[in-house]
Amino acid sequence: MAPPPPTLTQTETVASQGFTLLVSGTPQINMQASAGVTNSADVHFADWNSFKFAPIRESVVSRAMTKRYFADMDKYAESDVVIIGGGSAGLSAAYTLAKSRPDLKIAIVEASVAPGGGCWLGGQLFSAMVVRKPGNDFLDEIDVPYEDEGDYVVVRHAALFMSTLMSKVLSFPNVKLFNATTAEDLITRRDETTGQLRIAGVVTNWTLVALNHHTQCCMDPNVINANIVISTSGHDGLGFPATSAHVLEKVVDPATDSIVKFDSLTHDTQEEKVTGNSLKLGGMRGLDMNRAEDSIVKGTREVIPGLIIGGMELAELDGSNRMGPTFGAMLLSGVKAAESALHAYELRKKENALSN
Repeated sequence: MAPPPPTLTQTETVASQGFTLLVSGTPQINMQASAGVTNSADVHFADWNSFKFAPIRESVVSRAMTKRYFADMDKYAESDVVIIGGGSAGLSAAYTLAKSRPDLKIAIVEASVAPGGGCWLGGQLFSAMVVRKPGNDFLDEIDVPYEDEGDYVVVRHAALFMSTLMSKVLSFPNVKLFNATTAEDLITRRDETTGQLRIAGVVTNWTLVALNHHTQCCMDPNVINANIVISTSGHDGLGFPATSAHVLEKVVDPATDSIVKFDSLTHDTQEEKVTGNSLKLGGMRGLDMNRAEDSIVKGTREVIPGLIIGGMELAELDGSNRMGPTFGAMLLSGVKAAESALHAYELRKKENALSN
């Protein structure tokens, strides 16, 4: 009787120079085969005639995926910080937070299958990525090379930046990316004394389910509790609307709630009571690079207790300008969002503990 196929945990890892593919612990691929070889015809990375993958049963593959995913869902159902949107602002926030506080559990909820938002290309489908200074300080932090043009720098391909940032974020053991997952709503709490609204997590669903609520009935969501939510879901018109900004329109109560408002012209912030019947979004305005990038970074803030909004979602909330194909504000808005989360975290954690 043939022995059962090996599980993933039974495949022995053998340390060797370069990348190796292992079958029963025997290296088959030598990626260093070209070193010192002058004639390219003599380069052989493997004996392809005897090459063979390790045996596996199909159910092993299924279990390897599902047990890890559901373990992550269980672990991150109670997160310290949830980031809505895995674009350049959200991932910059995740990187900064994860590096600063390795003790925090950080979940990223990204609606698309492929994270990265609009940062895989520059403007009009061009490759180069323009970053105005001092946005290059973040590029230096994550070791992305660029050409210095004085007041701005140019990364030769935006995908180089995004793939580098994504690989660094996903390498942190305290970060989990849930892509193809949509934030449909926010979890809310009311302060028992003041009645002030506080955000305490996100309501999630598979993106394909969220896109089909009009075709099927009663496809209820899931939830992630968190002490801080950072929302960087982008401006309207990107497939999904600015998630948290639009939720605030529905849930803010003028009778009890105050929000921190930002004037995109003067860059002043102040806490104000919501006036009128509900919160009205400012709506993103026309392209003005010089005005827009400063406004996005300076306006990144905790808008309502427990909810920080950054990136282009702010343009929908505050009525600020768009900046088009220059990316420094996205990177530094993420950094400021992480800083805002660090400042507010302990207080929000205490408030949530009391309400629970």
